[in-house]
Amino acid sequence: MFGPHLLLEAYGSPKEKLGDIGMISELLDGYPDKLQMHKIMPPYVFRYDGGNVKEDWGVSGVVLIAESHIALHTFPEKEFFTLDIFSCKEFDIRSAVDIALEILQPIHFDEAVFTRGREFPKSIGRSVKVINQERRRIASVK
Repeated sequence: MFGPHLLLEAYGSPKEKLGDIGMISELLDGYPDKLQMHKIMPPYVFRYDGGNVKEDWGVSGVVLIAESHIALHTFPEKEFFTLDIFSCKEFDIRSAVDIALEILQPIHFDEAVFTRGREFPKSIGRSVKVINQERRRIASVK
């Protein structure tokens, strides 16, 4: 497999926390080290004004890691946030969830973990085998 993908949706967080661009930036900046991942750029964090729906304003941010990415989107007026962590290596899912819960303090949350790239070949030898199998399958169809 390529790696786990954590999706966290949380409800009832304090508006002040969800609207704090500095705190969101610090959270994203510290996440990689806490999960033994490798940050390849500082977090990119910005405030969104809500567009046509003013109550949809919030703070969004992403930090790229060598293993993939960590993204966070907040909606302070709705006391809601989403966290998305995708990695090409295993990481401590419980720790990742607990970090967000401790800092953003939601009342309740839902989480899901998906296994991405179930057939992703992690080695050149495996890649050659998969490619050759696919070429044989395509040739047999013709």
